[in-house]
Amino acid sequence: MKLVETSAPATHHTPDVLGTPARLTAVALLALLGWAAIVAPGCRGHGDYTKEHVSGAKKKMDALKSGTEWQMAHQAFLAGDLDKAMRHCDYSISLNDNVARSHVLRGRIFMEMGNLEQSSIAFSKAETLDPVNVDTQYFQGILAERLTRTQDALTRYQKAAELDPSNSQYPVAAAEMLIDLNRIADAKAYLVASRDRFDHSAGICQTLGQIALLENDAEGAAKLFYEASLLAPENQAIIEDLANAQITLGKFAEAETILARMVKVEKNSDRRDLRHLRARCLTQLNRPVEARTIYLDLTADEQGGSDVEAWIGLAELSHTLRDNQRLKTSATRLIAIAPERSEGFSFMGLHYKKAGNLQAAAQNFDKAVQIEGSPQHLLLLGMTLQEMGRPDDARRCYSAAQSLDPANTTAGQLLTSLERGSAVAGVTTE
Repeated sequence: MKLVETSAPATHHTPDVLGTPARLTAVALLALLGWAAIVAPGCRGHGDYTKEHVSGAKKKMDALKSGTEWQMAHQAFLAGDLDKAMRHCDYSISLNDNVARSHVLRGRIFMEMGNLEQSSIAFSKAETLDPVNVDTQYFQGILAERLTRTQDALTRYQKAAELDPSNSQYPVAAAEMLIDLNRIADAKAYLVASRDRFDHSAGICQTLGQIALLENDAEGAAKLFYEASLLAPENQAIIEDLANAQITLGKFAEAETILARMVKVEKNSDRRDLRHLRARCLTQLNRPVEARTIYLDLTADEQGGSDVEAWIGLAELSHTLRDNQRLKTSATRLIAIAPERSEGFSFMGLHYKKAGNLQAAAQNFDKAVQIEGSPQHLLLLGMTLQEMGRPDDARRCYSAAQSLDPANTTAGQLLTSLERGSAVAGVTTE
């Protein structure tokens, strides 16, 4: 009985002592496994989110860096440092390849470098990224213009004008292409229609003025250039156009006033053409001494040695001012640098005639006639021959001059004078 009693309690105790911890262990294990099953997916999701967050942050950082590099590239491009501009631009694109303006800038850099093929590739990439990017259209127009693809350039400029109706440079560029295509009326109509949107566009006024000159309307051109100069008083190209239009109209005083101001501008210090125009105006205004001073300066420097027009101007004024020695110097120089032209021989003839050497004068005038049989040269030769006592030869020169220019009254007067002289001589002889 004792044994039974002893074993019975023992048997009864085992489930209490051993079973309870076993259940706890199993429950703990199941709880742990359940927690792992629940938490493990959460851990994987959090990792993916972190990676996405890091990736997004990197993209944002690359975009910021790309923008900074583009700014540096653009600044270098404007400063004329093309190699530096290209380095920054390439790095900008390597950070973010999907920005149209970066490829536009790359195309502009290549274009300035003279690599038009790579420029075209860059612009095409920009257009693929953003077909309505106005700069892409405009600069492809410039590229087409450089390649003398005028019609393509016109299309690009017109597209740019449609994309940005607020910028007058695009219709101006399109109108210039129409002018190059000899579609003058179309260019005028296009600009007049555009002018409704640009009441204060100096560029449109200037281009309409250039069209007026092509239509031989110098008066209208001068008015348009003047209007443009009021809108853009610092624009030297417009002011120069105005001066040229005034010269065409014979308004030399107004033109000379403008040119006198222009030659004082520092950036125009090397503009020989402006000094030429001013000297021409001064000559027409009967201010030969001032004009001669300009021509002396033009012929004195290195370029002046071969400046034919400057030597012609100096020779003309030397003849007007009776400076026979300088006339000879100018004529000699002209014959040396432009022997195929008649002016040098004509001026040399005037020199010899003034010096009293009629034979040498006639020889030089005859040479001028052989090069260019103009009425003026024929008259000079005829008058010299007449002084030499060769009336028949002089008559032939006067008649030839009159045939070339029937409206030339001088030739007719000289012929009449020669005939009267012959008649008087005949009466006297008898």
